[in-house]
Formats: sequence, C-alpha cells, structure tokens
Amino acid sequence: MNIAARILRWTGWTLHVDAPDYPRCIICVAPHTSNWDFIIGKLAYAATGRKAGFLMKKSWFFWPLGYFFRAIGGIPVPPRGSGGDLVQTLIDRFNSCSRLTLAITPEGTRSRNEHWRTGFLRIAHGAGIPIVLGAIDFRTRSIYLDKTFTPSGDIEADMRAIKQYYRPFTGKYPDKFAL
Repeated sequence: MNIAARILRWTGWTLHVDAPDYPRCIICVAPHTSNWDFIIGKLAYAATGRKAGFLMKKSWFFWPLGYFFRAIGGIPVPPRGSGGDLVQTLIDRFNSCSRLTLAITPEGTRSRNEHWRTGFLRIAHGAGIPIVLGAIDFRTRSIYLDKTFTPSGDIEADMRAIKQYYRPFTGKYPDKFAL
C-alpha cells in the first residue's frame, strides 16, 4: 500500500476502482464544491498507482505555486474569451501522446452551476478517447472511478447521461452541487 492509500484509509475514505487504466482518457470528476476535492482526488488517483494531469485556472499558476502545480500535472486554463481554442489544443495533445490522462471538473467552478461545461465531451469525442466517471462522495466518504463512458457526439444526450450517473453523490457542500 502506498502513502496516498494510507492517508485515505487513515482519514476514513474508501476507494472503489473498477475502470481500467486507459493509456489515454479523460476523468470527469464531480461533485466539485470544495478545494478539498482536488486533494482527495489527487490522493485517490495516486493510491491506484496511476498519474493524471488536471486543468486549473491560470490565475493559480503564480510563483511559487505555478512550479508546483505544473510538476504535479497542472495545465493552466486561460480565462474565457482570451483567445485560443483550448478544446482543439487538448485534442491535439491527446492525439500526439501515447499516454495522457486528464482530470476535468465539468462544473468548472466550486460554486453552484447547473450548466456544466461541455469541453470534456468535445475533447474526448474529438480525440476518440473514453471518459472515466469519477465521483467524490462526502456523505459516504467514498471515491469512485467505476464507470467508462464513450461519448456519442450528441452533447446534450451525453451530458444528460453523465449527470444521471452523478445523482446519488454528495459534495462537501451539497447546496453547491447542481445537476
């Protein structure tokens, strides 16, 4: 058992992993209502012996945190409307790598947001990669990486199916989680 698994066990968290270790995939993570989601999520994935990068607001990449976040797999996301096409950039990145796993929180914020961002679906469909659904359930102190979702290209139908998966889970701040 590695140190991440020991920390999770010591703090009362249980990890449920049924999804394969895909060489290239997106991990869709929800609910995202607290900064603790990041810490617990990183510990959970490290406990499996796997590595994953993550997207984070560019404003967090200031010195010295920027070096730290990049070292642990962070990819800075520029503010909306600042130019560039993040979705296409990430599709290209997936297409040029033999191994890349990227965790994305579709809510895009820790605040209540019923309108989840669709970029992760467009990236997965465009790169032809699976999405692993991951949940952090504070009510049961359980972390799940247990379902693989293959996007169809129908963004609305895919989003409905993904949100349905997350219905039973509770974030640290339940009032901030919206489907």
